[in-house]
Amino acid sequence: MGLPLAVHAEKNILIFGDSLSAGYGIAIEKSWVHLLQQELQRTQSVFSVVNTSISGETSNGGGKRIAQALKQFRPAIVVVELGANDGLRGTPIKDIEANLNYIIEKSQNSGAKVLLLGMRLPPNYGEPYITQFANVYPRLAKKYHILLVPFLLEGVTAAQFQADNLHPVAATQQHIMLNVMQELKHLLH
Repeated sequence: MGLPLAVHAEKNILIFGDSLSAGYGIAIEKSWVHLLQQELQRTQSVFSVVNTSISGETSNGGGKRIAQALKQFRPAIVVVELGANDGLRGTPIKDIEANLNYIIEKSQNSGAKVLLLGMRLPPNYGEPYITQFANVYPRLAKKYHILLVPFLLEGVTAAQFQADNLHPVAATQQHIMLNVMQELKHLLH
């Protein structure tokens, strides 16, 4: 007597981000998202990673795409990695927060659990903007009772970035994947 088909069905983890999740400037098989898929396969997880990240994506652009992505992939988990491009453009904090609010609400309303990946801005963006920006992520995590990776690039040193000083090199991607797994593992059941 075999197990019901549903037991074998894979559950999707939707990675919904920007160039940091799209693998900008490195071979895609070296990106943290690809390494995450390999890690899940290695641990015989029922989860499958779907990466819809787009280089240059903003929280506003993500808000326009989220409904279609949820409908198409019906994810069990949505990993939201957006806001950095907004911050680099000096987008008003209230707009970034409203857009991320919308993405999180849409995801939760679809039945998905949400993991929010926090970002920080380079110091040249000045106070108080960089502090206000950084505070958006923990505030949203608390509001929606979702897990948070406080800073996606925690532990990545200045020397581990590509020439643009924005995108980590391939060698750092395993470290970034482990930063994500610290929290994601709590949702994998």
